Amino acid sequence: IEHIREGKHGARSTEQAIAIGLSLARKAGIAVPAQGKRASSKRASTSPKKAARAASKTGKATYAKRSRAVTRALKRESHAAATPKALSAHAKKAARNRTASERSASARKAVKTKGAKGRAAAARKAAQTRKRRLR
Repeated sequence: IEHIREGKHGARSTEQAIAIGLSLARKAGIAVPAQGKRASSKRASTSPKKAARAASKTGKATYAKRSRAVTRALKRESHAAATPKALSAHAKKAARNRTASERSASARKAVKTKGAKGRAAAARKAAQTRKRRLR
């Protein structure tokens, strides 16, 4: 997201911007949780042969031509995907797809990491937002 905001490249959607960020984090050695289950993963898990083959692969070789093509394609894309408005809309959309208990658990987790000052600041911000919307 920082790269997109700096103008290094763009992204077609907020989803893509987040995916690029997570990919860079993984490459940097940060322990990022694995992606959610896809339809194909169920099929792959049924075949032990496929699972063994996937486990043996240590890393894919980078191809210069493909790498350049990806970079050029991203440079043509817009920077709107990393705006606060776009990220906020994406977060709200993702929250709508979750259950009430999942949303509640997520909020509790966020509160733990905030601390007293963070909670107070968030409460002030929420109060200002409510006040602004009433006008």
